[in-house]
Amino acid sequence: MALAGCPDSFLHHPYLIDSVDQASAHTRRDLVKPGFQEPSSQISLIHQGDDDVDLEALVNDMNSSFESLYTSYSMHSESTPLLQNGQLNRSQPPASGTNSLHPVSPKQKVQRSQPVRIMAVRRLQEEEQQFRTSSLPAIPNPFPELCSPANSPVLAPGSLPQSQPVNKQDVKVFSEDGTCKVVEILADMTARDLCQLLVYKSHCVDDNSWTLVEHHPLLGLERCLEDHELVVQVESTMGSESKFLFRKNYAKYEFFKNPVNFFPEQMVAWCQQSNGCIPQSQLLQNFLNSSSCPEIQGFLHVKELGKKSWKKLYACLRRSGLYCSTKGSSKEPRHLQLLADLEDSNIFSLISGKKLYSAPTDYGFCIKPNRVRNETKELRLLCAEDEQSRTCWMTAFRLLKYGMLLYQNYRIPQQRKALLPHFTTPVRSVSENSLVAMDFSGQIGRVIENPVEAQTAALEEGHAWRKRSTRMNILGSQSPLHPSTLSTVIHRTQHWFHGRISREESHRIIKQQGLVDGLFLLRDSQSNPKAFVLTLCHHQKIKHFQILPCEDDGQMFFSLDDGSTKFTDLIQLVEFYQLNKGVLPCKLKHHCIRVAL
Repeated sequence: MALAGCPDSFLHHPYLIDSVDQASAHTRRDLVKPGFQEPSSQISLIHQGDDDVDLEALVNDMNSSFESLYTSYSMHSESTPLLQNGQLNRSQPPASGTNSLHPVSPKQKVQRSQPVRIMAVRRLQEEEQQFRTSSLPAIPNPFPELCSPANSPVLAPGSLPQSQPVNKQDVKVFSEDGTCKVVEILADMTARDLCQLLVYKSHCVDDNSWTLVEHHPLLGLERCLEDHELVVQVESTMGSESKFLFRKNYAKYEFFKNPVNFFPEQMVAWCQQSNGCIPQSQLLQNFLNSSSCPEIQGFLHVKELGKKSWKKLYACLRRSGLYCSTKGSSKEPRHLQLLADLEDSNIFSLISGKKLYSAPTDYGFCIKPNRVRNETKELRLLCAEDEQSRTCWMTAFRLLKYGMLLYQNYRIPQQRKALLPHFTTPVRSVSENSLVAMDFSGQIGRVIENPVEAQTAALEEGHAWRKRSTRMNILGSQSPLHPSTLSTVIHRTQHWFHGRISREESHRIIKQQGLVDGLFLLRDSQSNPKAFVLTLCHHQKIKHFQILPCEDDGQMFFSLDDGSTKFTDLIQLVEFYQLNKGVLPCKLKHHCIRVAL
C-alpha cells in the first residue's frame, strides 16, 4: 500500500494533517472533510435539545463513524497519484469513487481498515516524537508546577540565567627543600589567602608569619609579597624561570613593634633636625600619613646602568622616588638626580650579588620595574654598608609606597587572634587539634576537660618520660660518652634542628626568615662531631653558641655554659632557654622551619 510504504505521503496528506495532528482540537463533525459522506446514523447533539441521550448508542455510532473514516482514508490514499518525493499531486482531482462510501462487510473492515489504521497511527506517532525531540532541548523543567497550562513543561533556550564564568588559574608553589605543589586559585586571590590555603594543606602551625616569596634565579632577586597583592597579577610580571616560594618571614611586620631598631637616627632626616627626640609612635605616623614628607638619607653604592662599575653616592628616599646627589651630600633640587620611581617598581633583596654583579658588599638590594622580566639593563642595583642600613632602606620603601595598607595587613591577623578563645591560639594542625588529654589513673579512662589540669598532666608526663630516659641512659649505656640511642636522636624530629649544615647555610636560612631577635636554629657542629651549635639572631646580627656534652655522676648531659646548667637532651635545653635568657643575649623566640609541600 502507498501509505504503509511511504510515510512522507502520510505526513503531507492535506486531510490527515488537519484531522490527525489536530484531532484533539476539533469535533467529530470537523473530522469529516469534503468528499466524504457522513453516516446517516450519526446523532446530532444539537437536535436532542433537552431530550435524554442514549450514551451507549452514541458511542457505537462514533466508533462506526471512525472506522468508516479510516477506511475512506485508506481507499483515498490508494487511488491518489503521488509524485516522486511522496507529495500529493494536487493538480488531479480525487477519484469519483471517493464521493460515495459503499457499505463494507465486517470481514472487509478487518482486512482493509484495521492494518492500515494501526500502521498509520504508529508511524505518525514515531514521526511526531522524532520531530519534537529534534526541535526542543532535552532540559526538563525542575519546577513544572510553576508553569501555566499553556506553557511547555520543558525549559526553552535562554530561560536559564546566564552564570558568570569563574576565572581560575593554576599556580605552582615551591618550598625550601625543592618540593612543589600546584594549587588552583581564583583570579582575585591575595597572597595572604594563598598562604592560608597552603598552611591548611600542609598542616602547619598558623602563626601569621608565613609568606609568599617572588624568586628570580636568573636575576638573583627575591622579595616577599605583600598580603594584599593579587597572586595572578604578580605572576603575570614574572619570567618563565621565576617561581613562588613558601616560607616563614618573622620580620615582615616587625618594624611596627620596634621601629627604633629599623630606623637609625642618623638615617632619618627629621630625627637629625629634632636631635633624635621623636617618639616611636610619631616615627611611624610620619611614614603612614600621606601628607607628611619623611626622608631616608645616607650613602649607597650605586651600579651604573649598562656598566659593571659601582659608585658611592649620597642618596635620599622620598615619596616621589629615590634620588642621588651629584655634588657630595647636597640635597638642593639642582643637585638631585632621580634614580628610581616607587610607583611602578618593587624592591628586592639581592642574592649572590658579588657573584652576579660584582657587588662591593653583601648587603645589596634592587629596585626593579614591573615591566622588566629577565633583563638586567633597567635594574637599579644598590648596596648598603651593613645589614641595618639595608633593612632601613627596604622598610622605608615599603612604607612610602603602600602606607596604611601595610598597617592594615599587620592588624588583620591581630584582630582575628583577639577574637579566638585563649586555648585555640595558635591554630595547630588537624592532627594536633584532634588530640585530647586523658586520665588513665582509675579503672576507666576519662577525658580531662579542665585546661589547667590537662596542662599539669602534660608536664607530669614529660617529667616521667625524662626519668625513664635517664634510667635508660644509666642502664643501657656502655660508657658516659656513648649515651642511649633515644637521647641522641630525639631532637632530630624537631623542626628547629637542621642537621649537618654549614655556618654559611645557617646564616642564609636566618636571613631569609627574618633578622628578628630570638630567631634560632640548631645544627651539628662541624668542628666537634659530638657537639651541637645554636645559631641565634640578636639586633640583626647572627651569633653562634656551641653545645657540649658533659658527664656528671656517670650520666651524660648537654650544656651551653660549660656545665653550669645541664640538660638530658636538646629538647629540654631548648625549652629552658625559651623561658629563660640565661647566658644568651635574648630568649629563644622563633625557630627556623622548613616545610615540605
